[in-house]
Amino acid sequence: MHRSRNMKGLIHLMILFMLCLAVRPQLTTDFYSKSCPNLLQIVRKEVMKAVKAETRMAASLLRLHFHDCFVNGCDASILLDVSDTEKLSGANNNSARGYEVIDSIKAAVETQCSGVVSCADILTIAARDSVLLSGGPTWKVALGRRDGFVANLSASNNLPSPFEGINEISKKFSDVGLNISDVVALSGAHTIGLAKCSLFSNRLFGTPDPTMDAEMLADLQNFCPQNGDGNKMTVLDRNSSDLFDNHYFNNLVNNKGLLHSDQVLYSSSEAQSTTKSIVESYSNNPRIFFSDFANSMIRMGNINPLTGTNGEIRKNCRAVNS
Repeated sequence: MHRSRNMKGLIHLMILFMLCLAVRPQLTTDFYSKSCPNLLQIVRKEVMKAVKAETRMAASLLRLHFHDCFVNGCDASILLDVSDTEKLSGANNNSARGYEVIDSIKAAVETQCSGVVSCADILTIAARDSVLLSGGPTWKVALGRRDGFVANLSASNNLPSPFEGINEISKKFSDVGLNISDVVALSGAHTIGLAKCSLFSNRLFGTPDPTMDAEMLADLQNFCPQNGDGNKMTVLDRNSSDLFDNHYFNNLVNNKGLLHSDQVLYSSSEAQSTTKSIVESYSNNPRIFFSDFANSMIRMGNINPLTGTNGEIRKNCRAVNS
């Protein structure tokens, strides 16, 4: 009898545990269907306006989402203007941009759905729309993230770097739950956007990087002379700068990757058994790249989101609520 009661108690506990698991808040594609039914149209309109005014803004908004999710998870910490602001990290200072576009989107959303939509979700939708409006794939965005309370400057200083090799970068990806296929797919974001001379001039002089195409090397040595302006910018995807396509991977196969972190995906010794075959696959088949890129973006958007009663819905994306 006593044993039977214990068993019943144990079963009740197990049922309660299973129920808790079942109701644990999760991201869903229809999260705002009742609370802000026009959200996706509002964001799309604002992103279209921004990209029409400056094509490069698509790449900038996509990068903001990436730099947000890799620090503290996808919690809009990159947007905070606080003492520990991530905006001043080596990866972001005078480089990350698009903050004012996110402000405009947030203001437009607030006029229709005040206090409902997080800045983290706005970043996520804006990244998806930036890809689509540049000719890339689309995907259903899972929503329900909430905004964090703190920024993390030191973690932002440890973002994947254009000077790193496959092993260092894949370790940083694996630390946030992403794998080597995600490294290659998400590097494909460099099919749009620009990079400063200072991020690749180390490949041009002294002993020039032998994995760079000779004609491209000569062009870049002229464009980015030694002791020249390190802030001058050129396209990441040579000969296909504004279109989101698989041309970036064609360039890698032809030794025309701009950044060290790009070209190593194809040409390095580590690539032979890890990333080279993926690069070749994407180079040969844009559909596979588009599908994998969309899935990797979804996985990246799922890095440690704050949900349920964690975090808050910021009124102003640059500051925690008072």
